[in-house]
Amino acid sequence: MTDKIALVTGANKGIGFEVARQLGELGITAVIGARDGQRGKEAGEQLGQPHVQLDVTDPDSVEAAARWIEAEYGRLDILVNNAGVTVPPPLGLPSATTTETLRRVYETNVYGVVTVTNSMLPLLRRAPAARIVNQSSELASMTQVMVQDSPLWPLNNMPYNSSKAALNMITVTYAKELWGTPIKVNACDPGYCITDINNGMGFITAAEGARIAVRLATLDADGPNAQFFKNEGPLPW
Repeated sequence: MTDKIALVTGANKGIGFEVARQLGELGITAVIGARDGQRGKEAGEQLGQPHVQLDVTDPDSVEAAARWIEAEYGRLDILVNNAGVTVPPPLGLPSATTTETLRRVYETNVYGVVTVTNSMLPLLRRAPAARIVNQSSELASMTQVMVQDSPLWPLNNMPYNSSKAALNMITVTYAKELWGTPIKVNACDPGYCITDINNGMGFITAAEGARIAVRLATLDADGPNAQFFKNEGPLPW
């Protein structure tokens, strides 16, 4: 069998790019999934990895990517659902959130993950022991955000936080359906990374933030399943 095959969505920059780079350093073929085909091509060339045009909000694009992966590799060992969006303050405040804004964030962070996962699942089932990693956030944890002396307390972004909370439940439901199979499904929080999504205002690098997704993508058979992690350890749902 050839080296493991991974798909990382939203991998032309930021954390997704670093996830693909670090997987590549482990000898894994990491397909760069990017909404903008040209940017995906450029990222792939930079990393020496293949690329595929993939817009998680477009089912036709996702299905085309799945067909391409099947034709090229016949299976998928790792899926990292990394693509995500947010809205800047004050647009994320509950009282300022419009249905349109909520829908736009959910299209990528929630519906897009389901679209991609369902399209790739037949390929993941063909792998000896596939891994699904959903890029979540500590802001999805209702336990964590309700600690009043925590730095998370003021970060009350309804569209983003609730979409990631929904993603956590999606993680658990897939894990339950796949229970008893060799496929493991986990969620992770990369931390507050310096990326475009926060205008470069993070505390750690994208490379540091990518480590936990890479760790979960390469778990051994006795590794955790249906859990939520950050680099420092487990998180409460």
